[in-house]
Amino acid sequence: MGHTVAVIGGGYGGAAVAKALDQDADVVLIEPKDAFVQNAVSLRALVRPDWAGNLFFPYDGLLQRGRVIRERAVSVDSGGVVLASGGRVDADYLVLATGSGYPFPFKFDTDLSSEARERLLAVHAELAGAARVLIAGAGPVGLELSGEIKAVWPDKHVTVVDPTPLLLPGFHPQMREDLRRQLGVLGVELRLATALGAQPPTEPGRAQPFTVPSTGGEISADIWFRAHGVSVDSDYLGDGLADARTPEGYVRVTETLNVEGYGHVYAVGDITDVAEAKMAGNAMQHAEVVAKNIIAQVRGERPAAVYRPSPVPFVLLPLGPEGGVGQLPSPDGPVVLSAREVAEYKGSDLFTGRFADLFGVGGAPAAA
Repeated sequence: MGHTVAVIGGGYGGAAVAKALDQDADVVLIEPKDAFVQNAVSLRALVRPDWAGNLFFPYDGLLQRGRVIRERAVSVDSGGVVLASGGRVDADYLVLATGSGYPFPFKFDTDLSSEARERLLAVHAELAGAARVLIAGAGPVGLELSGEIKAVWPDKHVTVVDPTPLLLPGFHPQMREDLRRQLGVLGVELRLATALGAQPPTEPGRAQPFTVPSTGGEISADIWFRAHGVSVDSDYLGDGLADARTPEGYVRVTETLNVEGYGHVYAVGDITDVAEAKMAGNAMQHAEVVAKNIIAQVRGERPAAVYRPSPVPFVLLPLGPEGGVGQLPSPDGPVVLSAREVAEYKGSDLFTGRFADLFGVGGAPAAA
């Protein structure tokens, strides 16, 4: 048996697993984008365009032995990948890492970093001129966006609406109380248990005054952003593998992160049906488990690494470079972090240094 590993998707999980396997197997990373997108930076780059240099990392420096094919996978079966060009990559091991889609500006729907950067700058200009901002969705993304906006423009009126009555349910009450307090200090208007009666008439990120009905009265704003609506990308799964999809499009995996029914096919990140939040940190932990298992198989050993989701949910939610809340798991239960600790862990540099190392750019911001 050969040792070619095809990794489909070069996001957080795919890039990490490709890098981890580079010295032990012949890695082929298949990814249509011209650069890795460090999504954690996108909201800050929206409000501070000078951060856009930390958003894109070229794939050139990721692998020393392996290769990157800049194409879209249109069909994946248990033996390999059919590319949009009609070419085929046969592989002994497959790693599905195509992730999920999410509304702009948190994720981009273009494969060109230059286009993504131009769009970000255009929306920055629209946002800069808007006095009132509406954010639909009070999950971590919507709240983080509200904090980034307030850190740059404290006088803008920011309203966050969500139909759910609770703020980040499932997290420690102390963290949730601190989050509500910090949002209050920033002046973010939080309207929970509030459903919009109609979608705003303009597209997200386009400045134009509007008023929409809601279950809590009319809401007026000059620009709005959608911070909800994950879409899973698994339509490309071909014969056999498609049977492992759930009705929602997630891929059923075993505790070794094998696609159900296939000992040589794995899945990592948002595409998996693992019962946990879809976060970059989880995808990178999946990548560690899968790399260990494939290396074991390459050496003729039994794959024994298993992934067990944390029973305690964790989050690092910056509210600008200096604020934010966090919760980490520990053997004794959840550990609630202070704003200063969140800034040290994530908020001040948004993991830019870590990804500069991963992509071999030595800490310098990557050019798009």
